[in-house]
Amino acid sequence: MTQPDILCIGSVLWDIIGRANAHMRVGSDVPGRITRLPGGVAMNIAMALRAYGMTPAVLTSIGQDDAGQELLAACTRLGVQTDHVYLSSDLPTDQYMAIEGGNGLVAAIADAHSLEAAGEKILSPLRKGALQGWSGLVALDGNLTAQLLAQIANDPAFAETDLRVAPASPGKAERLTVFLDHPSATLYVNLEEANLILHQTHATAEAAAEALIQRGLKRALVTSGPTQAAEATKSGVITRTPPEVVVTRITGAGDTFMAAHIAAEARGLSGETSLQAALDAAAIYISGESYG
Repeated sequence: MTQPDILCIGSVLWDIIGRANAHMRVGSDVPGRITRLPGGVAMNIAMALRAYGMTPAVLTSIGQDDAGQELLAACTRLGVQTDHVYLSSDLPTDQYMAIEGGNGLVAAIADAHSLEAAGEKILSPLRKGALQGWSGLVALDGNLTAQLLAQIANDPAFAETDLRVAPASPGKAERLTVFLDHPSATLYVNLEEANLILHQTHATAEAAAEALIQRGLKRALVTSGPTQAAEATKSGVITRTPPEVVVTRITGAGDTFMAAHIAAEARGLSGETSLQAALDAAAIYISGESYG
């Protein structure tokens, strides 16, 4: 087995996405397309990293049901390593369902109960398995329980890793507060999520990123839709304006941004160049084009 470049810890599930060109509201009934694809924050990041030439492995929970077997096979076809996945005999494979219209995301439901129930079992390879002593890149998603995220934030096994953290949704953003004083954590959040973590209201990505650093975070990357993206450390802040594109899809855009940024840095690109590469990749993704 090839040694992975990065561990993606968190949600790996089936994405069921309904998309329509029409603007939609509650009760809309319109023609469109429905797709079923591997997804989840950890999987989206892993797939994007693979497209950029990296070798990702996922740490997650997948059921031993038919949906789980299909998902494992799909991961393998996509070049994502699943050798260290916790395979549950009593928990079903998780899934996510979203409706997107011409006006963006209309509604979504994330059924990640199996991942939450599995808890720290998904981390066994890091603590007593083949990945024990890992000191490389880790992409962590906020679909884990608040309790498990807090354990990770205070676990010496993660103190030496290059830890990149993303919320699963604004509703789970406050779970990431435990990483504000982590010695190696980088948070990838949008403006709404940053404000929720801070319990403050900042009008721009730049202001929110600076505020996260003032709260003790090592590094923050904050996006604000089409207006601005900012990267802040204790050395200062850089900003960029995203390219203008026609939006055709939303789900997974933040994960693509994070993966593209990680991959750019892994190639040795500078901070400003890596931020621009991430914005370009996200723009290509939401426009519906291919990337990689």
